[in-house]
Amino acid sequence: MAISNEQVERVATTVITGFLGSGKTTLLNALLTQDGMDKTAVLINEFGDIGLDHLLVREISEDVVLLNSGCICCSVRGDLISGLRDLFVKRTRGEISQFDRVIIETTGLADPAPILHTLMTDPLLTTKFRLDSVVTTVDAVNGAHQLDHHPESVKQAAVADRILLTKADLADETHSNTLATRLRALNPAAPIYPVHNGDIAAEKLFNAGLYDPTTKSMDVQKWLRDEAYDHHGEEVHDHTHDHKHDHDHKHDHDHEHHDHSHANDVNRHDDHIQSFCITFDDPIHWDAFVTWAEIFTQMRGESLLRIKGILNLVGEDAPVAIHAVQHIFHPPASLPAWPSDDHRSKIVFITKDLGPQIIRESLYHLNAAVAETAENGAPD
Repeated sequence: MAISNEQVERVATTVITGFLGSGKTTLLNALLTQDGMDKTAVLINEFGDIGLDHLLVREISEDVVLLNSGCICCSVRGDLISGLRDLFVKRTRGEISQFDRVIIETTGLADPAPILHTLMTDPLLTTKFRLDSVVTTVDAVNGAHQLDHHPESVKQAAVADRILLTKADLADETHSNTLATRLRALNPAAPIYPVHNGDIAAEKLFNAGLYDPTTKSMDVQKWLRDEAYDHHGEEVHDHTHDHKHDHDHKHDHDHEHHDHSHANDVNRHDDHIQSFCITFDDPIHWDAFVTWAEIFTQMRGESLLRIKGILNLVGEDAPVAIHAVQHIFHPPASLPAWPSDDHRSKIVFITKDLGPQIIRESLYHLNAAVAETAENGAPD
């Protein structure tokens, strides 16, 4: 599947997030020493956070330093948009060396959603940078406690494309396995890697976006990973027949799935998180989907932690990829062709206090209403 030169030239951007003390800095330091990382620009909150004493070569400006690995490191004390714009301008003017990747490290208490919103919506940034992956570090020793008591850590895990279980060598194996199971229930599609002292191959963390630079094409199946929801999340099918029976069955299954994953505790933040995939057999009207998206993002945007999907639209031969974080939808991407013979619409959700039934049924009924209007013709 081909892709335009404009998309190829955008700079791949990775966000590293994770709770305080979970090993983000250790990971970043280890990544920057690997071969092939010399054309990387790093944005952090404070230089001290990354321990630059042995890496610093020279200061380029007040907020930019050059590391001996060749990487550029920027301190973002203010707005992320201005930080990325300045970085791009400095590269264009030749004030800093060329870079083909940006890594943004968040603070431990940060909600990653605003950073993702910025990368998805800023007019300049969306033409120069593309969100490639969100990497979340989780402390194997303290991660369960953090998930229990800090909602930020739950959201950090929920929006991840890759989850790194750090300090696994210091945690009891049973404890680590239980935590991994809990994380997998939160985010079925994100691979979980145990990591010691930040030691992991960079290629395992990158190229998680829709665009695969190795093949210069769209890799929908790797990006969507809807098959993961068959086993660890919830897969909900829409069929035009026996709709009420399907609703009742799925309602019961939701509760069985929750009980199976862990004992319910209303005080645990991840007890409020659900992950599921909704599949539509029939094509969807674009107007119906847009209306549904507008309603849900306005009314329940905080509950839509992350959405990815591939849509079979009425009147279109090729699919459209969609991606959203909370109330912000990335501009839809028209794909050149279907990745397989399966032409069903598939949308994966990670939500808070929002189950699959209301999402599926609202979109189903909106689609049916638009289809009926189209069939009967516009009113006089």
